[in-house]
Amino acid sequence: MNITDIQGKITLHNGIEMPYLGLGVYKSKDGNEVKNAISFALNAGYRLIDTASFYGNEKGVGEAIRESKLSRDEIFVTTKVWNDDQGYENTLKAFEISIKKLGLDYLDLYLIHWPVPDVLEETWQALEKLYIEGKVKAIGVCNCLKHQLETIKKSGTILPMVLQNEFHPKLVQQELIDYCKKQNIYYQAWSPLMRGQILNNKTLTEIARKYNKSVAQIIIRWDLQKGILTIPKSVHKNRIEENAAVFNFQLSSDEIKKIDALHTNERTGAHPDHFMEHFSK
Repeated sequence: MNITDIQGKITLHNGIEMPYLGLGVYKSKDGNEVKNAISFALNAGYRLIDTASFYGNEKGVGEAIRESKLSRDEIFVTTKVWNDDQGYENTLKAFEISIKKLGLDYLDLYLIHWPVPDVLEETWQALEKLYIEGKVKAIGVCNCLKHQLETIKKSGTILPMVLQNEFHPKLVQQELIDYCKKQNIYYQAWSPLMRGQILNNKTLTEIARKYNKSVAQIIIRWDLQKGILTIPKSVHKNRIEENAAVFNFQLSSDEIKKIDALHTNERTGAHPDHFMEHFSK
């Protein structure tokens, strides 16, 4: 991945270009909070906004995009189908609700939020239909392991373009990343900063001091140098700008390995094989 600047892009296996750095808006309140965050991000040069129906802020996301001075084709917009809305017909309905709330003519990327076991294949078929009809430019999945990707691969006709998973120095899952690379599926990180739980880590702090950067900047740079697309979340102007200021330094291969070695298989969210129990609590 050629990391050049904040507006740099990768090319998905269907030829669509996607920014490698974006703004996540999980837990950003609909209305002014999410709109301001997106405004700060677009002004700082971000060109990808990642939301989901579950976040409850699609309306504000759409308003912020329309109120920006950028043309629609300059902004890459992702949303996701939630667990309760999955299955073939339900997914198609959920998409129409999302696109209406966003007020957009098309989506750049539509993702299955979690791989609901009994309906994963038919949910994927619905995404394929939306893709073939041109309503979405790319399709993918979140929170999947290899066996779930294999299920989609066997039952579907289109391979996911993106896998968005929890990813940070404590949860690397290198084998899964390597599998995705072989399949030409781009890996994207959610919770890249581990919800702030890793920002005092000694190894990361030492590397940050060397480059006169924040730990968050070191982690985001590590993501990008590993070929991982990333969507750090913030609603604060200074943090949004800081998270984008990662293009004037480069980590050494030894530093990448040191950060990789922090992996403990620790999650802040649910496990892809046990999430149904997690969300039924």
